[in-house]
Amino acid sequence: MSQAAAVNRWRTPALAAQWLYVAATLGLTAYILLPGLNEGTALTALRSLLAALVGAWWAVLFGRYLLGQGTPETDGTLRSLRVFFPWLTALRLSLWLLGLLSLSGASAEVNAVALTALQTLSFGYIFAKNAVYGTLARYATDPANALGRRRLGEWLNVAAPLALAIGVINTVPLGGPGEGGPGEGPAPLTVAVYGLHAALDLLALGLSLLALRGMPAPARGED
Repeated sequence: MSQAAAVNRWRTPALAAQWLYVAATLGLTAYILLPGLNEGTALTALRSLLAALVGAWWAVLFGRYLLGQGTPETDGTLRSLRVFFPWLTALRLSLWLLGLLSLSGASAEVNAVALTALQTLSFGYIFAKNAVYGTLARYATDPANALGRRRLGEWLNVAAPLALAIGVINTVPLGGPGEGGPGEGPAPLTVAVYGLHAALDLLALGLSLLALRGMPAPARGED
């Protein structure tokens, strides 16, 4: 074990939580496809699958970053992250826009305030997660850069409470017809699946922030 890993007691829990989140995201992909393949489930499942892949690449790079090991520009994992995380963000924004457009046709029984809050928080979460991926993709080659560490920490700090808020809203019935009948909200299994996924996302983000703070003081602060 390297000295950096021995000193940073949060590294192993953070990476374990991130890999659990990746596994949960793959499980969510399978759950989305359970009712069958159609246009809606295909896009949502693709988003979930892409999120799992991006999360896995991010975990590999973050593990090296916490050890103070720079990743070469030619590294395949770094290249994959840089190529695919913008596609994940674009897909998330596309589905977010579809959800926004659907607000105008929402049932009168649905809580419009809660739906609007969910859409607003979702946009913030998409933006923050994009910044988390992008910041590491940019600074993975230079873990000693103080600016990179500060920016990554700031975005992790923003993404974590947004993940919590979205998880709470996603597991609370918004009114209107649910899978269990009118006004009953989502089915219990759906609530459990999405709730567990949100909890692991929050755990991974929070522990990643603690692990980042546990790194030795950076040597440089230039951009």
